[in-house]
Amino acid sequence: MSKKYKYLDSINFPSDIKKLSQSELKILADEVREEIIDAVSETGGHLGAGLGVVELTVVLHYIFNTPNDKLIWDVGHQTYPHKILTGRKDRIRSLRIGKGLSGFTKRSESEYDPFGAAHSSTSISSALGIAVANKLSNKSDNVIAVIGDGAMSAGMAYEAMNNAGASKTKMIVILNDNDMSIAKPVGAMRSYLAKMISGKMYFSFRETVKLIFSAFSKRFSKKAGEAEDFLRSAFTGGTLFNSLGFYYIGPIDGHDIDSLVSVLKNAKDINYDGPVLVHIKTKKGKGYKFAEVSEDKYHGVSKFNVTTGVQEKSKSNIPAYTKVFANTLVKHAEKDSKIVGITAAMPSGTGMDIFGKKFPQRTFDVGIAEQHAVTFAAGLATEGFKPFAAIYSTFLQRAYDQVVHDVAIQSLPVRFAIDRAGLVGADGPTHAGSFDITYLATLPNFVVMAASDESELVKMINTSVNINDKPSAFRYPRGNGIGINLPSIDEKLEIGKGRVIKEGAKIAIINFGARLNECLIANENLSKKGIKPTIVDARFAKPLDENLIWQLAIDHEVLISIEEGSIGGFGSHVAQFLSDKNLLDNNLKYRSMILPDRFIDHDKPDLMYKNAGLDSGSIENKVLDALNSKVLIKKTN
Repeated sequence: MSKKYKYLDSINFPSDIKKLSQSELKILADEVREEIIDAVSETGGHLGAGLGVVELTVVLHYIFNTPNDKLIWDVGHQTYPHKILTGRKDRIRSLRIGKGLSGFTKRSESEYDPFGAAHSSTSISSALGIAVANKLSNKSDNVIAVIGDGAMSAGMAYEAMNNAGASKTKMIVILNDNDMSIAKPVGAMRSYLAKMISGKMYFSFRETVKLIFSAFSKRFSKKAGEAEDFLRSAFTGGTLFNSLGFYYIGPIDGHDIDSLVSVLKNAKDINYDGPVLVHIKTKKGKGYKFAEVSEDKYHGVSKFNVTTGVQEKSKSNIPAYTKVFANTLVKHAEKDSKIVGITAAMPSGTGMDIFGKKFPQRTFDVGIAEQHAVTFAAGLATEGFKPFAAIYSTFLQRAYDQVVHDVAIQSLPVRFAIDRAGLVGADGPTHAGSFDITYLATLPNFVVMAASDESELVKMINTSVNINDKPSAFRYPRGNGIGINLPSIDEKLEIGKGRVIKEGAKIAIINFGARLNECLIANENLSKKGIKPTIVDARFAKPLDENLIWQLAIDHEVLISIEEGSIGGFGSHVAQFLSDKNLLDNNLKYRSMILPDRFIDHDKPDLMYKNAGLDSGSIENKVLDALNSKVLIKKTN
């Protein structure tokens, strides 16, 4: 730590927090908040969400016996205060840096992270699993899930709550409500009611009422229960959660440490046969004025000046792929009223905010609900609209059944704009776009494209607009393009046709996606050694350009494919074609360069690709190895 703090300096683990008084907890919370702001200003990362749960984090570790009591955070981007208080404060400035702390919870990082999470809405399901395991093992440890209100928009959260309520499993769910209108603004009376309803006095009253009515008849006992539910719901608005089998408490002020201590103590000791939900109201970005007034811009930040709040901007004038996509789609939508844009709670991340400003009536943010987003798009497609579902590769995984069942089987022309394709840097393996080539190109009748640069991305968008009889997808990486002029929206691609970039001899490198520039760098180095490969941009993984690949196989001794994806993708389709056509014999050698069969930790993207063996140096070595093996084979023969 770069600063000196009155209490935080002596806090290394939650056991140290328990030595403090409630009044001292308030000072500790202020110090944790200050440390987060200072640290993230140096590293970048998620800021607003963590600032909003500082008091909650302090009190959770004060009340519960972590790590024996399991504390599970949803998404994980609000866990910076949790990391600071659980033995990681001295490493907090290594957040999202190579070999440093993950930006999310990670089981291998700490025993205080019982479940890894970087995608949303998994906390209640995993907490229920742990709680049931405790029950089966006769363990009495508490299980607490903290879920953000945004994550509550996903169906998985309600599936888990329905299961938890029906199973009557003891667990606590804390709903961190920081921007949704689930309830009216909180105040002193609401905090008092929450404490009263969660306390032993209320439970005694409840049980007394039930006993009195049960002495008369079962019918009256039922009415007493209904009256009790009505009383609780009338005060707190917890009808939905009550109906799911949860005992609802709240809402309370999530920044009021005294209220949090009282309510969480009661929730911990409550004598209720089933799950409990504590509803807290918090302010995203709490304690940092710039984040409080601009929650979206300070959700995830680059390095910034603490005093002014100004974030570092990219020094490049080259537009990001995301912006190229958005601006191109806007141009098409100006001419075609059937084009609509869909995002799953990522308008700025996917560029749909740009589209939405121009066409608010044709832009749909469905929340953290990728499954719904895909089927919603399919429904639009049945009525002649042209839906563009802009979803990160890693998040589209969550809707794979819908892609198969609702889109592919019915051959509906949904266009998937797959952002964050390939390795993504600081967010690490949870957000890497590693699998979409494989999971889409395996589907019949799907058009799967990958842009090698921003110009190609524009052409692929142009092409997809007119694909009206089948689904299509185009993938593109995070970050800026390479700095070339963009074509008009009239330039389209012939479906299933690649392009030859450089003519060479003996060996051909077939690129699919954004590794083309690395292929060209490798080509320059190889040329100095007298080796001049043919360089090809495949453009399509499906349909494959079979004529081009056939010709390459006939004219070259070695073929090497390269892609930013896992096994089963473009390279697998090329290998299948070569095998089917009996082209793989001693006169042709084929090598496939793909992401390795492991998850790659967060780092700078170029270092991640080097680690993955997909940088220019690795391509050059692959060529040399393939040529050497060819020589050895000839000598043997």
